[in-house]
Amino acid sequence: MKEQIIESIQKGIAALEQMLEAHSLDFIETVAKTIANCYKNEGKILIAGNGGSLCDAMHFAEELTGFFREKRPALPAIALADPGHMSCVGNDVGFDEIFSRGVEAHGKEGDIFIALTTSGNSINLLRAVEMAKEKKMETVAFLGKTGGALKGLCDYEWIVKGFKYSDRIQEAHMTAIHIIIEIIEKELFSVCKLKASSSI
Repeated sequence: MKEQIIESIQKGIAALEQMLEAHSLDFIETVAKTIANCYKNEGKILIAGNGGSLCDAMHFAEELTGFFREKRPALPAIALADPGHMSCVGNDVGFDEIFSRGVEAHGKEGDIFIALTTSGNSINLLRAVEMAKEKKMETVAFLGKTGGALKGLCDYEWIVKGFKYSDRIQEAHMTAIHIIIEIIEKELFSVCKLKASSSI
């Protein structure tokens, strides 16, 4: 049993170590600054995923609309997870359209759409990216495995490679997301704190 636990921990560490690669660091920095600039221009972010990745999308959104490390103004973020919307669209036109319809409803030029998917092959996310591009939104993909059909379609992408199952990939995605939120808070609010303290 302990050997299995150790093996799983080692795989988790291996997934996180991919974050130290140059392209991973560039992705985290660029996406954080892109989202911060979106907020400076009064935009918002829409986030979607399936299963565990949808839970991660909700986690991502609540850290922005709520609080992360410090108390500060709420930041606009929507996880496309409303069950009424999803069941309505899924029933009327099909599950493949649940996220694209959400992007159509809430997205506008200057906003950002973020797709979380460990396979990159979810048709509903592919359709959502297409809709986001139609609306001239910037697009971000957190991917896994080979990147799947979404590889190369978004403005910014990060692929956690080398894992057969989704769990380790999602753990790396969530760690990157937390770091991105940390940077966003510093980009948007540390200057305000410095100005406030210097005026005392």
